[in-house]
Amino acid sequence: MKLKAIIEKLNLKVLTAQEKLDKEVTGGYTSDLLSDVIANSKEGDLWITLQTHQNIIAVAKLKDLAGIVIVSNREPDEDTQKKAQEESVPLMISGERAFEISGKLYGLIGS
Repeated sequence: MKLKAIIEKLNLKVLTAQEKLDKEVTGGYTSDLLSDVIANSKEGDLWITLQTHQNIIAVAKLKDLAGIVIVSNREPDEDTQKKAQEESVPLMISGERAFEISGKLYGLIGS
């Protein structure tokens, strides 16, 4: 499923990399531990986290993730958003908790 369709269905607010919303999302991964995401996420996953610092951008780029959803209405600072835009990493916000958005994503793509 295309990232753009997921954004619409999950009512996500897009902060960066509007030009990358045609990416194919092949799965999802929910974790707040960067080392866990590095070890276990897969290329094409949409990462769900509450982390907002710049290191999330480096991890998403390293793993070639489809994007990052920050939950619970947490706002990344300006530097994080700037880094995401520079690296063409779609960064989105959801008002829902990680549990809720993960379940909805699973319902959409089933992986």
